[in-house]
Amino acid sequence: MSENILVIKFGGHAMSDNDGLFGKKLALAIAQGLKVVVVHGGGPQINSALSSAGIESTFLGGFRVTTPETFAVVERVLSDEVGPQVAQTLTQSGVAALAISGRHSGTIFARKQINLVNGSVAELGLVGEVADIDTTAIQVLLEKNVVPVISPIANDVDSDAGLNVNADIAAAAVAGALHAAELIIMTDVAGIYRNWPDASSLISIINSAELSSIKGTFSEGMAPKVQASLDAIAAGAAAVRIIDGTNPEAFADALAHSGGTLVIA
Repeated sequence: MSENILVIKFGGHAMSDNDGLFGKKLALAIAQGLKVVVVHGGGPQINSALSSAGIESTFLGGFRVTTPETFAVVERVLSDEVGPQVAQTLTQSGVAALAISGRHSGTIFARKQINLVNGSVAELGLVGEVADIDTTAIQVLLEKNVVPVISPIANDVDSDAGLNVNADIAAAAVAGALHAAELIIMTDVAGIYRNWPDASSLISIINSAELSSIKGTFSEGMAPKVQASLDAIAAGAAAVRIIDGTNPEAFADALAHSGGTLVIA
């Protein structure tokens, strides 16, 4: 669709952008003709809200087990709080941005997820795996030079309910549907490590076939990021780069096509 579209997964752990450096660097890239789409997570914010509500957070294979009570909190935090906050931060940095819900904008469609990344069956509740992406709302905003800031809440294709989609997986699906030049996944580590936490095992570049062959060795939060990288490439994105989103310089490097772990076809 476009060699100048960049999709960024903005993670909850990378949201300490109080001085606007993220937005300022993004503004420079946009001024040079880049079209940007943001898909955001919000794990720390969700954990805090669930704790305040007396709801325990449970994870299986890096995915949040989502009961109906949990889903109500997740959707409120992501769509009504985190998304608008990210959009406001970008706007204050000179980047026109608008928060939209993947569910209510008719962008993300999913069905209940029943398997973890390693293939094992798991009861995750209202967690979705993406079935389809409708890029209409995204394209309308991009044509107006507005950055869509998308919450990873999906329409359940099998019911009227909503589903909680892992933000990495949602970003991958959006990047694939847009045939993005690159998906940047911002997390709280420098990239993909063959042997975490051995710093010397950081992978600088890897193709999707090799990454697929070792994906079962990853656990916790990295497992969905590895799966997201593979999904994005398979769906049509040209490349994925996983970086430390807590480091503004790492983001600047990524915009200059360097650093982190680069996954290619």
